[in-house]
Amino acid sequence: MSEVSPGQSPEDKPLVIDGKQYASRLLVGTGKYRDLTETSQAIEASGAEIVTLAVRRSNIGQNPDEPNLLDVIPPSRFTILPNTAGCYSAKDAVRTCKLARELLDGHNLVKLEVLGEEKTLYPNMTETLVAAEQLIRDGFKVMVYCTDDPLLAKRLEDMGCVAIMPLGAPIGSGLGIQNRYNIRLIVENAKVPVLVDAGVGTASDATIAMELGCDGVLMNTAIAQAKDPVRMARAMRLAIEAGRDSYLAGRMPKKLYASASSPLDGTFF
Repeated sequence: MSEVSPGQSPEDKPLVIDGKQYASRLLVGTGKYRDLTETSQAIEASGAEIVTLAVRRSNIGQNPDEPNLLDVIPPSRFTILPNTAGCYSAKDAVRTCKLARELLDGHNLVKLEVLGEEKTLYPNMTETLVAAEQLIRDGFKVMVYCTDDPLLAKRLEDMGCVAIMPLGAPIGSGLGIQNRYNIRLIVENAKVPVLVDAGVGTASDATIAMELGCDGVLMNTAIAQAKDPVRMARAMRLAIEAGRDSYLAGRMPKKLYASASSPLDGTFF
């Protein structure tokens, strides 16, 4: 996305990922809920059309005697986005994506994340680059979780990733977006969708991401670990919509000093 000139409103482009257009800019995960019923209710309230699931931690058919997550998020209604959560090497991530493709009848859209270590769950960008290259070469459409480094984000786009997903803060931290300037730089330089992934804690965090010009936000813990996940899912949907409208409307310029809402020019006394 190119930088918007002063006084000019941003263009309202639809969210298109791998050639498919989506009405909802909120993507949600399926982990950490109490049960599949709550999972289903929260996803419905969120209005999300893309739902991500951890292949290593979810049953999507590999265990026929256990509840199947796809029974509550059927591929006929949702775009299923298998992810490589829990992978700490390019080799494991590539293997996991190939398993997902086999289980989902040739599905090629995946979310790649290769983690560095367990304490921060920060992306291991060296392994991420290796995995992304291999997956793209093998025909996968890669949405990639990455650091908020604008240069690495651009490199991943140039490699052929279909969406760039910089973290706002560590996974599950709920700290909100810690480096707005880098996120903004990534957005301005990108020609593919940019979605904040990880770190969102509450609705205002999602709104800020959208006001920065992001194309969407992916979240899980902020909804699943709320005291009322279904209500929070609804709040996040509204926050995404409000943030997008605010971005498109164009905020007023910031000023150091006050400016009267009702100017005194032309007053009678």
